[in-house]
Amino acid sequence: MNDSDALETLLGLVRHFSPTGQERSAVDWLIARMQTLRYTRTFVDDIGNAVGVMGEGPRQIVLLGHIDTVPGEIPVRVEGDVLYGRGTVDAKGPLATFVDAVAQVGVRPGWQFVVVGAVDEEGDSSGAWHLTERYRPAAAIVGEPNHWQRIALGYRGGLWFEYEVRRAISHTASGKESACEVAVRFWDRLKAACDEYNQGRTLVFDQLFAGLRRMYSENDGLAECARLFINVRLPLTVSPEEMQARLEVLREEGTIRLSGLPVPAYRADKNTPLVRAMLAAIRANGGQPSFVLKSGTADLNTVAPFWKCPMVVYGPGDSSLDHTPDEHLSLSEYRRAVQVLAHALGILAR
Repeated sequence: MNDSDALETLLGLVRHFSPTGQERSAVDWLIARMQTLRYTRTFVDDIGNAVGVMGEGPRQIVLLGHIDTVPGEIPVRVEGDVLYGRGTVDAKGPLATFVDAVAQVGVRPGWQFVVVGAVDEEGDSSGAWHLTERYRPAAAIVGEPNHWQRIALGYRGGLWFEYEVRRAISHTASGKESACEVAVRFWDRLKAACDEYNQGRTLVFDQLFAGLRRMYSENDGLAECARLFINVRLPLTVSPEEMQARLEVLREEGTIRLSGLPVPAYRADKNTPLVRAMLAAIRANGGQPSFVLKSGTADLNTVAPFWKCPMVVYGPGDSSLDHTPDEHLSLSEYRRAVQVLAHALGILAR
C-alpha cells in the first residue's frame, strides 16, 4: 500500500463527520475502504460497529478503535503537514492507523487481525460492550492518541451519575435551604472526599477525581428541583462498587442515578510479547519509546476485564487536543505510526 492510499483512509474517515449516534455514514465508508484494501471479511455487526478481518487463523489480535466523535464539526483542511478536522486525534487517526497497518501486513498464516471501528465510545461505549463476549483475542490494541513513540498502559476508571434533590419551595427569607443549596453542599462534600483521598498521592493516575459537567434547576411554584451531572475518575484502588457506596454515604438527601455502566481502572503488564513487539517497532523506526498512564477512560477499561489478554493503547496525535476546536494531526506522525504498528504486528504474527 502506497502513501496516498494510507492518507486516503485517514482523510476519508475524517471527512465523514460522525458524532455519537450519527456514525452510520462513516461506518459504511470504512467498510467499503477495507474492502478496497482487500480485507478477508468486512461487516457491520449487530450494534453498528464497522469490522474488518484480515486472515482466518486461529490466533486473533483485535485492534479496537472508535469511529464516533464528540459534537462540533471542524472544517476539514490540510495545511502543510497538518490535517485539521473533528476526530483527527480522537480517535479516527488511531483507527485509520489500525486499518492501514493491517492492510500493509496482510494475511499471516495462523493469525487473524480484527479491526473494529466501534460506535458510542463518547457515549455509553455500547459498541465496546457488544464486543466483550464475542472475541477472545490473544492480544489487543486500543486506539487512542498518545504520540507515535509512546505506549499507554493504563487508564483510570469512570463512573457517571446524576444527583437530584427536590424540596417544597420556601420563602427566601425563611432561612431554609433551597434545593440548589443542598446540591451545592453535596458537591462540596464530594470534592472534599476526593481531596482527602488524594493526600500523598502525587500521580494523577492514582488520584480520585470528580468533575461537574452540567447543572440544572427549576421550580413550578410549589416544588423546586436541582440536578448535578457528575463524572468520577477512579484509580486502581477504588472500584466502581466502592465508589457507589461512598456516594451513598455522602448523599444524605436526594437521589443518585447512574448514567451508563461504570468501568474499573486498568493497568496493563509491561512484560508481554505485545509490549516487547511495540517497543522494538518504535526503536526500529527511529523512536525512543516511553510509557504513559492516562487520567481519562477509554474502551480499554470496558474490554480488559473480559478479554484478560496482553493489551496496550496506541495511536498518533496529541491527546491535549481531544474535544477541542483546534483538533489536528501531523500527517508525518500518522505515517510513522502506521509503520510502527505494521512492524509490531509482523513481529507478533511470525
